[in-house]
Parts: sequence; C-alpha cells; structure tokens
Amino acid sequence: MASEEELFASVDALLEEEPQLPPPAERARLREAAGITQARLAQALKTTTQTVKNYENGRSEPKSPRLEAYQRLLRGWSEKFPARGVPALPAPSRQETPQPIVVPPAPAPAGPEPESAALTQASVTPAAPERPAARRPAASSRRPAQQTAQPVSDARFPHGPLAVLDADGSAYGVDGIVLDCPATSVPELVEWTLHESGLGAARLHRNGKDSDPLIVLTAAAAVKLGLPERLEGHEQRRNLRLPDDHPVVRQVKKAKWQLTQRGFGPWARIYRKAQGTQRQCVQLAVLSWDALDERSWPGVAAMDPADIARVLGVYARRVITPRGSTAVSGLELMTALRPPTRAVRDETTGNWVPGHNPGSLGTEPMDPAPPEATQEHPVVVGSGWKGGFLNEEAYQWVRDVDLLSDEECHLPYAVGLDLNTAFLAAAARLTVGLSAPDHFHGPQFNPKIPGSWLVDLSHVELDPRLPSPFTPTGERPDGPAWYQTHTVAYAQELGYNVQPLEAYLRRETGAYLDPWHDRLKTAYLDTLADLGVTRDLDDHAFLAAMERHKDADPALAAVLGAIKATVKGGIGKLRERPQGRRYRDGERWPALERPTWRPDIRAAVISKARVNMHRKLLNMAKLTGLYPLAVLSDCVVYPSPGPSPLDFLPYAASGKPQPGGFRLGPSPGLAKPEGVQEMLWAVDLMEKGYNPARHIKGGDAVLDEGE
Repeated sequence: MASEEELFASVDALLEEEPQLPPPAERARLREAAGITQARLAQALKTTTQTVKNYENGRSEPKSPRLEAYQRLLRGWSEKFPARGVPALPAPSRQETPQPIVVPPAPAPAGPEPESAALTQASVTPAAPERPAARRPAASSRRPAQQTAQPVSDARFPHGPLAVLDADGSAYGVDGIVLDCPATSVPELVEWTLHESGLGAARLHRNGKDSDPLIVLTAAAAVKLGLPERLEGHEQRRNLRLPDDHPVVRQVKKAKWQLTQRGFGPWARIYRKAQGTQRQCVQLAVLSWDALDERSWPGVAAMDPADIARVLGVYARRVITPRGSTAVSGLELMTALRPPTRAVRDETTGNWVPGHNPGSLGTEPMDPAPPEATQEHPVVVGSGWKGGFLNEEAYQWVRDVDLLSDEECHLPYAVGLDLNTAFLAAAARLTVGLSAPDHFHGPQFNPKIPGSWLVDLSHVELDPRLPSPFTPTGERPDGPAWYQTHTVAYAQELGYNVQPLEAYLRRETGAYLDPWHDRLKTAYLDTLADLGVTRDLDDHAFLAAMERHKDADPALAAVLGAIKATVKGGIGKLRERPQGRRYRDGERWPALERPTWRPDIRAAVISKARVNMHRKLLNMAKLTGLYPLAVLSDCVVYPSPGPSPLDFLPYAASGKPQPGGFRLGPSPGLAKPEGVQEMLWAVDLMEKGYNPARHIKGGDAVLDEGE
C-alpha cells in the first residue's frame, strides 16, 4: 500500500510535468499564422512534410527530442499569435472532448445568394435562447439510439444535428430525444428550428461553416404543413419542385424567407441573408418526395421516425449532416473539410478579411483542359476541339471465351470478389491539381505531376487473359490517346517507355482529398465494426461476419450503404453532366459554376482505382496462375475449385495472405465476397455477351462508375 507521501509525490510530479502539444487544429493554426509552410516546418524539424501533416491532423505525435523542439516552437508562436478568446490548450486525453477553436470570421460575401446557399458563418456565439425540454420515448415503443462517434461538444446545439418531424408535433432527434414542435406552417417551423430547437452541428474545420439544422418531414407532417403528400410532374425526379404559386411557397416569401434556385423540392433550403455574422438557414427533407433514395438509403424511408433519426444522426456525426442526396453530401463534405477561404489580417486596416485557404480549390470555378471536359462543355464547343478526350472510367470487361482453358472450364465455381470502397482507397494520398491547366508540347513524362497526357500506349504487350490497364473496356489501345498521370505511370511501372506528345499539367498541386478520405474511411470502418466486422478478425471469421452483418442492425446497415454511396456519388459529382430536355450543347449548366466541378480530379481517382485493380490481377496471375473471367468496376470474378474465396486466394505456408494479390478484410481496398455461382452459369453468360460480374450476386446489379 502506497504511503501518503508517495502519493503526494506522484501527484506533484504530474503537476510539474511539461504540458503536451496543443490540439492538432491549433498546431496548424499557429503555423499558418506564422506564415510557415508545412515543408519549411518539416525542414526545421528534420523530418518529412507528410510527418508534419500527420502532426496537424492527429494521425501521429512527435517523439523526443523532436517533441521538445516542436513544443518550444509552438509555445513561441502561441505567444505571438494567440487565438482570440481561446488560449492555447494542451492536447486532450483520450477521455476528454476536444474544444472547438475560435478564429476570426470572414465577413459575409456581397451579392446575391449563390445556388449552394453558402451563407456566412456565425463565429460569435449568441446568447442561447431558452430551449424546449427534450423528452424520451417509452423504452417499449422506440429503440434507443446507439452512442456513436461523439462529435465535438457545442452548447449552441444541445439536441444534435437534426430531427424527424411527425404529424403530432413530435420531433425525433438523435440519442432518442423527442422535442415538442408547435409549428403548423413552414415559416413557423423554420423559426422554431432556428430559435428554439437547439439543432445544428459545429463546423468540421476551423475555417468552415456550421452545418445548418435539418428537419426531415414524414408524409403526415408534410400534409399538416400544407405540402402535397407526393410531388408529381413531368420533370426528372431530381428536378421536381413546388410551383412558385403554391400556397406554401407564397407563405415562405411573405414571411421574408428565401429559397435557393432549386426551389422547394425534396431537399429545400430556406434562408435569410445573414445578419452580421449570424447564419439563418434551415434545410427540409420530405420523405414522401423521395428525399431518401432507396439505392443510397436502403429501407430508411419506411422506418419509423425514431429509427430514421437514428440512421441520419449516426451519418451526420460520422460523415456530415445530409445536404441532399448522398452524392451532394459527398461533395459538400469535400468543401467542409477543405474550406475555400480562411480569415487573414489585412495589414493596412488591421481587419480580418477572407483569404485563400491553402490546399483548397478556392472560390472561383475553373475551366478544364479541352481533353478533360465533356463533349457538350463550352470549352469544347467554343474552341471546336477535335483532339479527343480522357476515357478514364471503371472497368467493364469480359474475357474472350476462346481464351478459357479446359482446366478452367472444368472448375465447378465462379466466385466474385468486391473491393471495399475502391474509389475511396484510390483517393488516399492522391496528389491532384489545384490550379488551372497549362498546355505543353512534347513534355518529358513525370509521374509526380497530375495532369492529362497525350501518349501512344498501343505498343504495350500484356497477357490477353487480362484486361488492358489503359482502357475501361480492357481492349488494347490502337494509337495515341489522352490518359491521366496514374495510367501513364503504370505503363512506365510495367517497364515500357512512354513519350508524351502533348500534356495539360497543373503547377499547383496537393492532396486535396486527404481529409475527405480519412473521415469517410473512419466512418466506414467504425460502422462495419458496430456490425461485428472488425479488422482483427482472421479470414474465416471475417467471412462469417460478412454473412450476417446486414442482419445485425438494419439501421446501421443502412448507414453503411449511405457511406458507400457518398464515396461513389461524391466522386461522380466532380463531373456532373447537364440535365433537362431544354439543354443545348455549348451552354453552361449550373454545376459548372462551382469550384468542385473538376473532371480531372474524378479522372485521377478512377484512373488510380483501375490501375490498382490491374496490379492485383497481374499479381494474382503470378502468384496463383489464375486469370479473371470478368471485371465490372470494383468487382472481379474468378474460376474456383470451391465456393469460397479461401479456395483460390494466395496464402503463404504460415497461413498469412500473400502480399500483392487480393486480400480479405474490411478496410478500403481489401476484398469481400460478392457472390458465387456455378462455372457453367458464368461461361453461358460470357458466350451470350453478358458480364458475369454484374450478376454474380444473384440479382441485376447496376454499374456505378462514380458518374
């Protein structure tokens, strides 16, 4: 038993201990305030730029003696550049909730409200109005919400990011709370949400904006508020909206509220111009108008309000408060984690003004190079471009049946493997262009420069039992074509000489998608773990867990589906095409007005994903002598002596998976079983010109290329 003196000595030692580093976000703020780049700091600390990035996003911590040097530097900067209203804090322990860091705000932008309804961030916390008391439903009638991924605490939003409103005035929120909402009209609902509900979510980045509160309306609640139960019309579902003369739209305008250019549709944003630095915006989602698409939110619209709130609440805490479709939310997440501006001090006036946030895409849209654009883009139509286009798409390939050996045909099974969130895996540490493209003739190829290269890869000889890595069809190129950097670099990796004829390259580069990748990867793995699929399982246990994971908790299974849809949809939104029967080639369409319309970044992700797939296919052939029957996006089908992936995947004598080939596991880029059928079934489909990878799961799967 320790004596009193020993205990006091131990406590005194803790009190005298040198405080550890401030939170990661504060480290980055101090460095930026000092005007020092990550590369310059890495040079001073005798380490790499990536290591400094890891320090500033919390992925790693420095060790002694670098720790003491870093502490000394940050201490000096904190004295010179104190955060307004918040002193520099030591790093929180694992049990502590990190506190948000307050930075000076950027002033509200002048001019009309943009399509995205990006409103000015409130940086000064107003006096909290009196909130309605939250109640909880009876345990027998509602499933309690599971505690997940606790967000940064914020007294402004005590009741979470969103609520699902039913016709009886009950607003079901996260963690099982139920609020009483007295609103009988849409304007009253907006006022209640902003001033009484306590709903909303803190910004994901210190230079970003808080997430506006979301109210999801059941069919009965929508009718009670004067909205039609169904939204009908002759337009595409995504373009449906209430007519301008609808009574609810008139109510909104009469109350001095505004709607974005998208109008009052399944996802409606209702706002007023910011008053000073205070945002005034509420988002509504109407369930009976198909706001929660079945493909992205499987089964959610049919759940009861409490379970819908649970699903959306987990998604909001782990990803982002939904802003529309999962594709829209995926794109919004990129901007939320890489805000285009930050507050900088004007040395002339001493005021804080908005300035460019390094590593972001900025605030202005950027035209692509002609080969990166689509055929209807004004850059192409206006210039009369005839030089060809990038064709960086996901695989749709089937092996020629004449190349099947008798041994393969006599194997009993065809087994499908699916790569977990392949596009997300490709986005990891992906360097993309941040500035406008420059045109070069006869450049020397550099695999470190993102861009588009005109090069002839038709001379590359590969085994015909594998798809070509250079085309989505898997067919060998027949002459010069435009390729993204990763595709050309892979030809060089295979040992072939590449000599570009032209290129469109970007001088300013960065890993723009890094924080997006990190947040979605964590959300994906955490949700799988909640469903019983963890990274510590061996392959047999992993397969067993995957068999039952969707039945473990339908609500969390729906969250998992939404996370996967967010990845593919977000990448697809980077090249959103024009919509509507009235569109004519050469006209600008709304998506072109946002900085995140970047087809070159989409091409980079898909190119890297396809190259990653081919590298695994090639390594599998070397390790096992097996060749795929077909590939569809991130799904590959192999002939197999047994019905399980364990029957053909390569393992070392120790039982560990061989590196380089396909490996089972929950992490992005690792594989999971997609389905199993008889080999004769697969051969029959191939002879008829169909792709077995599309149907291996037992249904009519639809290819999603991230478009």
